[in-house]
Amino acid sequence: QVQLVESGGGLVQAGGSLRLNCTASGSIFRINTMTWYRQAPGKQRELVAVATSGGSTNYADSVKGRFTISRDNAKNTVYLQMNSLKPEDTSVYYCNLRMLTSNYWGQGTQVTVSS
Repeated sequence: QVQLVESGGGLVQAGGSLRLNCTASGSIFRINTMTWYRQAPGKQRELVAVATSGGSTNYADSVKGRFTISRDNAKNTVYLQMNSLKPEDTSVYYCNLRMLTSNYWGQGTQVTVSS
C-alpha cells in the first residue's frame, strides 16, 4: 500500500504565497502521475495541477500563471507553489498518486485565504 501525506496548508492573506508538499511512502512505481485537487464546501472536486514522472505538467485555467507544480522523484514528493493567492483559492487541497492500476489519496490540507 501507499500512503500520501500533505502538509503546508494554513491561513494566508490575499496576495500571499503558500507551498504545499505531498510525500508518498510505500511501494511506488516510478512511472506515475501526481495531481493536486481541491474541494471547497458545497463545491465539486476540482483538478488543480498535474505532474507526470516524465516531467510534463498541466494546470487548471483558474490557477495558471499563479501556481507551479513540481516533483522530486528521488524523494517521492510533489509540491504546489501557490502565489498571488485569492480568497477563491480557499479549499482543502488533496494530493493524488495514480499508477497504472492503482490510485491513492492523501488526507488533505486546508488552505484559507483571507481578504
